[in-house]
Amino acid sequence: MEINVVTIQPIVALIAGILILVMPRLLNYIVALYLIFIGVVGLLGRNGHLPF
Repeated sequence: MEINVVTIQPIVALIAGILILVMPRLLNYIVALYLIFIGVVGLLGRNGHLPF
């Protein structure tokens, strides 16, 4: 099984959702970390190198 952005995003979202349900105070941190993670993955693209 190849791991790529399409398979990682739902897993990260599911874990973040569970953590928010268990500990609502972590909402700001979880959202911030999720956005940073998605941004980095988007910049790296498929080959793992920055496009610039």
